Amino acid sequence: MPEYYIKTKSYELFPNKQMKAVFDRNCDYRRFCWNEALALWNDEYDIRQLMLDKEIKAELRKPKSQRKFTAEQEEMLASYPAPNWKAIRNKLVAEKEDWQFSYSAHLLQLAVQDLGKAWQNFFNKAQKDWGKPKFKSKRAPKQGFKSDQARIVNGKLVLEKPQGLKANWQPIKLSEKPFDYPTGTMSFYRVRDRYYVAIPYKIPKDRFEIKKKTGKATGVDINVGHFNYEDGQLLIIPKSLTKTYSKIKHYQKQLAKKRTVNGRIKGAQSKKYLKTRIKLQASYQRAQNIQTDLMHKFTTELVNNYDQIAIEDLEVKGMLMSHVASKGMHRSMFGLFRKLLTYKCEWYGKELIIANKLYPSTQRCAACGLVKKGDEKITLQGNKKHGTKHNEFVCYNPNCPNYNKKVDRDENAMANLTLLVKHPELNRAL
Repeated sequence: MPEYYIKTKSYELFPNKQMKAVFDRNCDYRRFCWNEALALWNDEYDIRQLMLDKEIKAELRKPKSQRKFTAEQEEMLASYPAPNWKAIRNKLVAEKEDWQFSYSAHLLQLAVQDLGKAWQNFFNKAQKDWGKPKFKSKRAPKQGFKSDQARIVNGKLVLEKPQGLKANWQPIKLSEKPFDYPTGTMSFYRVRDRYYVAIPYKIPKDRFEIKKKTGKATGVDINVGHFNYEDGQLLIIPKSLTKTYSKIKHYQKQLAKKRTVNGRIKGAQSKKYLKTRIKLQASYQRAQNIQTDLMHKFTTELVNNYDQIAIEDLEVKGMLMSHVASKGMHRSMFGLFRKLLTYKCEWYGKELIIANKLYPSTQRCAACGLVKKGDEKITLQGNKKHGTKHNEFVCYNPNCPNYNKKVDRDENAMANLTLLVKHPELNRAL
């Protein structure tokens, strides 16, 4: 177990004109380093794939302990090694031009190191959702860089100053007073001409106050648009978010019209186009802020009020659905909910129970334990055999207290998840 937890807090920065220019230049240089490293990595990877024969590739797909190569194959592998971030970094450092020495060397180091992690995640079979690393665009609404040399001095942020630079280096004011704990690598980013930093603090475990025991447990049934739990229901898409999504749709239509003139695509040429794009980016940011705030408040409420919390292990990517339903899944932010709840339960001494993927929380009757199978199952369209709707659960066991009664499907699923707290032996396919 770690002796400390990493707690990351974001702050808005208020740099002066000079430090804004430094911030913007660092963002541009980080993007340059990433793209140069990715181009070099792609070239080396493609050459290696062309030069290695089928037999070598077949051996490389095996676990390391089972690989066997001939002397000739070993020589071929040595001639065309797999790209790695340290080798790529060394080549970029060796080819540095004079203008690059006006930037901190750590900017290049951290950019290439992050690229290496991105490639590792891409090849990691356990992370199916991770795509191939892409080139970064200067038109992206969010630009940033990282620094492991930035520090807090007298409540203000001081960026690393490159060696030999004679410019006056000013500390940057933060929106809040920072914590007095050791820090890790800081992430800086710029969104719509506003500047931010995410600071990871290394906080000792004994500084986290274990929440008082409540003796209560709950399951959380995750649905598109709402979450069900013991104390009620949380609406994931409140009115403020619906209004923001309407604005996003409106600005997207405006951009499409401004981009096309007389049937031809003209691109982002006019000032009106740029203004509309800024409004669209602001709406995206507002939607993200509303969702994140909602998830933080809900997960905090759960760890405050319950000792054990059971949730489903949903593989959203694997679900077959229309583009409309998939948009609802995305907006419900299942991944963020689980991520926040996981670390908050660990911090505050609460138990998180993950239901087995095959546990039939939706098909099982919480009152008698009967599991619907075959044509009795509830689908997204309901049940055709009995003519029930998709949000209705009807048990047809004559000995069940809820026999032939219409029960809310989500409430029934939530009760089945709560049951796993006292009966972990049920956490399997039934």
